[in-house]
Amino acid sequence: MKTVIMIAAHKRFPMPKSEGYLPVLVGAIKNYKPGIEYQRDDEGENISSKNPNYNELTAVYWAWKNLKDVGAIGLVHYRRLFFDSKPYKLNNVISIDKVEKLLSKYDVILPKKRNYYIESNYSHYIHAHYQEPLDKTRDVIKADYPQYLVKYDQVMKRRKAHMFNMFIMKRDVFESYCSFMFGVLGKLEQQVDLTGYSVQEQRVYGYISELLMDVWLETNAFKYTELKWGQLGGKNNVKKAISLVKRKIGIKTKTHFK
Repeated sequence: MKTVIMIAAHKRFPMPKSEGYLPVLVGAIKNYKPGIEYQRDDEGENISSKNPNYNELTAVYWAWKNLKDVGAIGLVHYRRLFFDSKPYKLNNVISIDKVEKLLSKYDVILPKKRNYYIESNYSHYIHAHYQEPLDKTRDVIKADYPQYLVKYDQVMKRRKAHMFNMFIMKRDVFESYCSFMFGVLGKLEQQVDLTGYSVQEQRVYGYISELLMDVWLETNAFKYTELKWGQLGGKNNVKKAISLVKRKIGIKTKTHFK
């Protein structure tokens, strides 16, 4: 099995040197600068121009359409990765050997679930973002992917979810994921008007895709395992706590911090 773990980045940043890791410049059609020698997401069949709306999913789409000779595909972020153990340093990322041993038993590797404690996944989203796109997502699923509707409603009511668009999947499972994800988001695009959305809120399809991970995973009953993840430079817990309080009193705030 050949395994490739993409590292999504929109700028130059220190990267792991470990075998199997592939830095991918997302939104390369706009973000490329001389000296950035990463794989570009605007080569071959791609949606690089949609990066402002799809976030790191433009790397996923590029891999789906262009990486045909691999047995497993993963996605992490330039600051958020799977690590073997602490300390969270670039020379301590999870090895491809360990990944492939896990994939001999499981279909999917995911980060530990994020727990919102006092909010459901649905209420957390609408307190941070515009409600309409998420409600329209349900409409799309009900109309075109009805087999996913029961799990969609269950996931929205929960307080935990696999977030961050981090994963490693066997190739056939990855095909299933991409067909569902880009199918739903493509139909959603036709129904959502982003006029007047801030730069942050225009990233809507990337945000919604995070909540669709468990909907897809559980509907298809794929076997998965979870790994601890770490963030280089810390997790901005103070900012997140302040953001949570603001959202609870009706002030929309960032849900992702660089």
